[in-house]
Amino acid sequence: MLNGPVFAQNNTDPVRNDTTAPVLSPPTTHQVLTIDAVATFPDSISKVPRKDSTWKWDATIPVTMQNLQWQQMKRNPYFGFAETPGTFYSDIRKVNGKEFLFYLLVIILLGYAFLKNAFPKYFTDLFRLFFRTTLKQRQIKEQLMQTPLPSMLLNGFFVITAGLYISFLLRHYNLEIPGGFWLGFAYCCLGLTAIYFIKFIGLKISGWLFSKSEVADNYIFIVFVVNKMIAILLLPFLILLAFATPPVYDAALIGSYCLVGGLFCYRIILTFAAIRNQVKVNPFHFFLYLCAFEIAPLLLIYKALLLFFGITT
Repeated sequence: MLNGPVFAQNNTDPVRNDTTAPVLSPPTTHQVLTIDAVATFPDSISKVPRKDSTWKWDATIPVTMQNLQWQQMKRNPYFGFAETPGTFYSDIRKVNGKEFLFYLLVIILLGYAFLKNAFPKYFTDLFRLFFRTTLKQRQIKEQLMQTPLPSMLLNGFFVITAGLYISFLLRHYNLEIPGGFWLGFAYCCLGLTAIYFIKFIGLKISGWLFSKSEVADNYIFIVFVVNKMIAILLLPFLILLAFATPPVYDAALIGSYCLVGGLFCYRIILTFAAIRNQVKVNPFHFFLYLCAFEIAPLLLIYKALLLFFGITT
């Protein structure tokens, strides 16, 4: 709708030509075209209240439909076409969640499920031997020793689960290795691998030097059987330590202490019973052995970590 004057051609018909009618001249570039801004907008936008109901056309711009629409959009309250463009900066999004830890635990659980389905008889014999639910102890032991592949895979499983558990303990006591949680987890796994590899080689050499290879093999077998059970029984505690909040986290931490401590005590009892049947050993001497070859190396490794990585308590 146009509120201003409307211009039309002059009628040249001689019959209907009215000489008395005023003749309007075409608009010049200096004339102003007034347009009802409300009427030119759609119904949904025309209802928006405005400070003024009309606006003036810029005479320096040619009167075309495209220019008319552009000037209407410049006055649209919903779009800032006439505003100065602005630049907005956003920081890099840093993810501090536990996604990778979740995926690692899923992989560990899937690995355990794969091993259990791939070697069901080995797991059955392992639990029967550990909990002494059968009298055929020697026969089951020989069956377990004749299947080295699942034994080796479960030893690797123990390294991963125990390394993750130690990493949780280091984080709990604010003793994380510089470089982050995952670097500390890698160091824990490498440290456990080195400890038990050195222990395995040392016991083999000691048994060969003192002609007690069978005793050394029995001790090694008991140690690694207990380690496998620790790896399996620690799985629910790892999940709770990773995602639980107090007081569930505190209960899981205390429960894991009791589990690991109890299994280590059980290992000491089994070891002493197995060695005493083959070698006359005094309990005090056995205690000295535990202090020299079980406890002292762990304390030395702990001290080395504090000095090498600069960890402060």
